Amino acid sequence: MKCVDSRSLTGLLAACETLMSDVGEASLRAIATAALSAYADLDDDAKLHFFNHINTAYDVDAERVRTAFRQWDDVRETGSHAGDELIGLFSAVEPARQQLLRRMNHAPGATLALVEMRSDLRRLMHRHPGLRPLDHDFHHLLTSWFNRGFLQMAEVTWNSPPQLRQHLLRYESVHPMATDAELRRRLQPDDRRVYAFFHPATTDVPLIFVEVALVCGIPDRITPLLEPNSPLDPSNADTAALYSINNALDGLAGVSFGSFLIKQVIEQVSAELPHLRQFATLSPIPGFRTWLSAKTETNPELRSLSDELDELQPADLSAARVAKIHDRLLSALYTYLAVERREDGRPVDAVARFHLGNGAAAWRLNWPANPSPRAWQQSYGAMVNYLYEPDHLERRHEEFVRRRSVAVTGPLQSLADAHR
Repeated sequence: MKCVDSRSLTGLLAACETLMSDVGEASLRAIATAALSAYADLDDDAKLHFFNHINTAYDVDAERVRTAFRQWDDVRETGSHAGDELIGLFSAVEPARQQLLRRMNHAPGATLALVEMRSDLRRLMHRHPGLRPLDHDFHHLLTSWFNRGFLQMAEVTWNSPPQLRQHLLRYESVHPMATDAELRRRLQPDDRRVYAFFHPATTDVPLIFVEVALVCGIPDRITPLLEPNSPLDPSNADTAALYSINNALDGLAGVSFGSFLIKQVIEQVSAELPHLRQFATLSPIPGFRTWLSAKTETNPELRSLSDELDELQPADLSAARVAKIHDRLLSALYTYLAVERREDGRPVDAVARFHLGNGAAAWRLNWPANPSPRAWQQSYGAMVNYLYEPDHLERRHEEFVRRRSVAVTGPLQSLADAHR
């Protein structure tokens, strides 16, 4: 640990101790500011030391929890109202580190700094799973601080502040952009829209943003949506394709905004362009190749399919090669998306869980759809359309949550019938 890190870590731990003392409100701001400033100077080793320290030093008091539980249980068994005892139990089971994080949040700009702190925690937690309780505390607090009621949706345009446009370049991870010219293609033409959620604490940093293309028909390939071409007159479009959805801040992982944003985007675009008939995504299938590889050990048919796919490259996809594999690949993709389940009964694919949980229906599988190296590594370039039908969203959402039902419609219905 470097000397500056050692000094900063010592100052940070001292500031935490002061924050948890009987310090007055007037001093909280200055001490919290000093704490976050010291944290910003730490390297990963010092950050790990800090996280381990507050994870243990500011944990629950086990004896206090036992005592509070006995008091609540004793009163409850007498049949008396145990409201005060229940409040006491709630207070006892909350780790002191939650109060520490709340007090750190008194510093100017602290909320965004704490989001970034959780991003560091999540990165280090992969090698140090004992930090999960601390991550749970961050998630608990951030879910409250980033409540839907505080969020505002706004359209991002080419005339938006340059710093905001740079955030889109930085945080676009589904279809990364390298230049302003690529960004201009997604913002400036009349057939393109980008909408984002903002929070007062993050100013011009978007929490999540969705990129929309106005097109004719539901798209089956990503390249025409990304490459420069002649813009379509929005009055001639019949479909809004949501082709990229990005959570900008890793520190807000698990704090859900996507369902709210998508539904609000649909409402906004519908109001502006009431002639549109369809709202659909063109989504990646990120876990398919890993799943297929695991299945080859026990399934000869999938092993043969995997071997044939591994011999291909995007540039080698002749019509004959595509025809040879197409139907078998789509059958395997359907099994992965709609049949395979986790222990909780939800689909194994994270993107599928997101859209199906929002009330969308799996509509069509597309291959080849994305020639990028990343898409090939994830799914051999396959993509899927999820259809958002406003009149069916709530019912499908409830059926997914209650019964783990996967909604399938359109061209995918034939595959669903074949798997019954």
